[in-house]
Amino acid sequence: MTLANEREHSLKEFRSGLKAPLPLALGVISFGMAYGMIAIQGDLSFLESTLMSIAVFAGASQFIAIGMLMSGAGALPILLTTFMINSRHFLMSASLAPFAQRWKLRWKVLLSFLLADETYALTISSFSKNAPSKYYQLGVGLNIYIIWVLSSMVGSALGPIAGNPQAWGLDFALPATFIVLVVPMLQNWRDFAVSFVAGLLSIAGFIFLPGKWYVTFASLLAAAFGWGLVEFCKAK
Repeated sequence: MTLANEREHSLKEFRSGLKAPLPLALGVISFGMAYGMIAIQGDLSFLESTLMSIAVFAGASQFIAIGMLMSGAGALPILLTTFMINSRHFLMSASLAPFAQRWKLRWKVLLSFLLADETYALTISSFSKNAPSKYYQLGVGLNIYIIWVLSSMVGSALGPIAGNPQAWGLDFALPATFIVLVVPMLQNWRDFAVSFVAGLLSIAGFIFLPGKWYVTFASLLAAAFGWGLVEFCKAK
């Protein structure tokens, strides 16, 4: 492949990545606006709310951080809690790592920052069917990042007059979007079994475990269950 052809192919992959999240935009916008409204009502300024979205780019963690700030929590508890919530990113990154082995470090760092639930779902779905492309993942990640930042800015601007966004159910928009992404990826009975077990473990962890540990708890045990299921089927 000539240099010109390679650049054309990379640009095509990037454009494809930019387009892929568009059907999910409404969910991301709703969640971003909900965050912006809550941030303003939690006494953050418009600039502080926007900078958090730009620098952190983690919806659930930003919601939790705002709630903890409103309750008077210190920096260390907030950092530990958000780290715990985002620990699921270790599993998502591990899943994508085999596709990125030959990519340069600067690409891995950039794509790691842009990794979100929706980015992962779209990327892993594409990589399982097509040749892995860092430009595709970059397009997906940038699209969602830009939508998130802009929608949180709109929410922050509307915050003083909008009332409680949770009363409208906006905070559930992004989880609902992710569910819509995941379900079509379930291809066989093992996928459904692991998803079912993960759901049960999440509910049990939510009831019996403190804080947000149920996220990591369910993810790790469901992954172990899936591995055991595959090994059991191989042994038969």
